[in-house]
Amino acid sequence: MSYFDFIGKIQYEGAKTKNPFAFKFYNPDQKVLGKTMRQHLPFSMAWWHNLCGEGGDIFGNSTINKSFGAKKGTMEHSFSKVDAGFEFMQKLGIDYFCFHDVDLIPEIANFAENNRRLDEISDYILKKMQETGIKCLWGTANMFSNPRFMNGAGSSNSADVYCCAAAQIKKALDLTVKLGGKGYVFWGGREGYDTLLNTDIKFELDNIAYLMKMSVEYGRSIGFNGDFYIEPKPKEPMKHQYDFDAATAIGFLRNYGLDKDFKLNIEANHATLAGHSFQHELRTAAINGMLGSIDINQGDLLLGWDTDEFPANVYESTLCMYEVLRVGELSGGLNFDAKTRRSSNTLEDMVEAYILGMDTFALGLINAAKLIEDGRIDDFAEKRYSSFSEGIGLRIREKDVKLQELADYAQRLNLVDSPSSGKQESLESIVNAILFG
Repeated sequence: MSYFDFIGKIQYEGAKTKNPFAFKFYNPDQKVLGKTMRQHLPFSMAWWHNLCGEGGDIFGNSTINKSFGAKKGTMEHSFSKVDAGFEFMQKLGIDYFCFHDVDLIPEIANFAENNRRLDEISDYILKKMQETGIKCLWGTANMFSNPRFMNGAGSSNSADVYCCAAAQIKKALDLTVKLGGKGYVFWGGREGYDTLLNTDIKFELDNIAYLMKMSVEYGRSIGFNGDFYIEPKPKEPMKHQYDFDAATAIGFLRNYGLDKDFKLNIEANHATLAGHSFQHELRTAAINGMLGSIDINQGDLLLGWDTDEFPANVYESTLCMYEVLRVGELSGGLNFDAKTRRSSNTLEDMVEAYILGMDTFALGLINAAKLIEDGRIDDFAEKRYSSFSEGIGLRIREKDVKLQELADYAQRLNLVDSPSSGKQESLESIVNAILFG
């Protein structure tokens, strides 16, 4: 059965095409800096939004039909979502998918039956993967939707809930290995607190870290050789989440000795919720050797929650891909953790949303490559710190000087002198010229 029979395989037709079901900028075979766009842009479909999200929010019920011809809440529906998802990915030319455990099946209050269902549906997914060549980017366990996780999973005050979280992680790791996933993500949706009046922060952090250590140990024992990821997010649903931003997550990982196995999965919308730019979070992860994978979406700065919009801002995608190209290669990929708007409620909208996102990041890649080839921005940044390339500056850089010597040196300075200009406006003008010139 075809769920997307209104389209064939989406083709690149160029910027001037009026065909809504064609790529304007994403040409998978086009070479950029020696690699094809497809190699630079390992796109992934988010199972939860694309196949499960039906437009509901806290103020209203669903507006989008994702039944795919089956009765919801049944295993028949789970199989129809697999068929629809793989047809969708094939027609869009998407090479990867990501999943939560409960995206795949209708969850019931019986671990043994849930695991049996997960085995059944993953057998079918594996068959589809073998037929199509589509791969699993990463897996994770949803430990935030079920009411038992109202006080967190690893951070829960209940030992029973903690054990339930461990059971879900174990099975999700089994599935990730079975499906050949490149990574495994911890998104602490409720790993945080609302008030300190009832919270022991250190106890909760210790428990989260221990759960992660046990997960690493188990994952390695069953042959998982990929990276574990933390996905930082500052708030929502908890007021204070322990994985607030990249710097906080990195500090946590290093404090508990988890940094050898973990990297970060950075999401654009989470960055802005933390009061940072997307580029800031990417750079913070990268300079610490922990930029692993990316959730590509965008938020609405007029709204104070995680809107998970499809990326359309070319300036932002350019700066994202600039950071990715500087790193060289991600261990993960670019996952569309994005959903159509509540009023964009057709399957046609779903297809056009992915075309928009893929085109946006193709433009970002093209522009980022131009910025790097142009060289002026990198050259300016290097020259801005040139005072640390000789004399006292070089000795500071080489950590070959004491505080007293620096103080004596400062006594001889003319304190009226100021550092060289940062040229922010000039650099932004260069970016604009490259993007739109």
